[in-house]
Amino acid sequence: MSSLSIRVLGESLMDCVAQPDGQLRPLMGGSPFNMARAAALRGAPVGYLNPLSTDHFGDQLAQLLQHDHVLALSARSALPTSLAVVQITNGQPSYGFYREGVADRDYTPDGMLALLRSTGSPGVLHTGSLALVPPEHEKVLAVVHGARALGWTISVDVNLRPKLASNMTLYRAAVLELASLADWLKASDEDWATLGLGELTLAQADSAVRFFTAKGVKRVALTFGAEGACLSVDGQTATQAAPRVQVIDTVGAGDTFWGNCLADWAMDPVGAGQRVTQTLDNAMLAAAINCSRAGCQPPTLAELEQARIK
Repeated sequence: MSSLSIRVLGESLMDCVAQPDGQLRPLMGGSPFNMARAAALRGAPVGYLNPLSTDHFGDQLAQLLQHDHVLALSARSALPTSLAVVQITNGQPSYGFYREGVADRDYTPDGMLALLRSTGSPGVLHTGSLALVPPEHEKVLAVVHGARALGWTISVDVNLRPKLASNMTLYRAAVLELASLADWLKASDEDWATLGLGELTLAQADSAVRFFTAKGVKRVALTFGAEGACLSVDGQTATQAAPRVQVIDTVGAGDTFWGNCLADWAMDPVGAGQRVTQTLDNAMLAAAINCSRAGCQPPTLAELEQARIK
């Protein structure tokens, strides 16, 4: 069976990272944007669906996608690039977002579905993160429903951002509705708590897997930061502690992890359940390599293989 194409729907933005002297350093980011790069660097065929701005930041984002072999599929938008202000404390980022009237939200569901139809054979549609915040989730739901009808496999990274939500009840409901449409889903222990489902440890991961598989999700990843991760693929489950690494920061670690999972499955669609341990091991190593670098810098397949030799 040939590789499946991956199409990514969601934000691209500039992470304006606060420096010790008070200045802001702009770095390219956005969870779906990062995930697209990670999957493409692993070797999967990836296209990014949302418009990029015609501004200077949009030029930089377009150049990075091209460098990392991700196809930018939409026409550029005259609206500005979205911004996030990032404070990093003890390696952990916190975010404030500027998301109104921005380029990556300048699309219609019909336009996105036309791009998916033009792909040829249905592949994997990935979405999540800021795209799930009401009312933006309504457009995402329309795209996801249309994509499912066209035969696309749906991937969702929950990646909750509660500071953006004016109504957490609506936000949680939107996320759970998208989760019920997902074939593959990633969530963190923080996502689980923010959804109001309580505290979750790696040792309790099976209960969260059952929660999502009961909604119809076939492949579930649950991440627990430095503690490790659990991956359940078509009924086969593996758990692993996080590799030890000198952490610079954790920006893009979850995106790198999930991008490597999606790439593994897209490039080799047959027998994913039988190699769940290998898939998890590779994804954990890729995320660890990313954490050893500043910002989101996912490894290439060659870098991943070289790290394993060491």
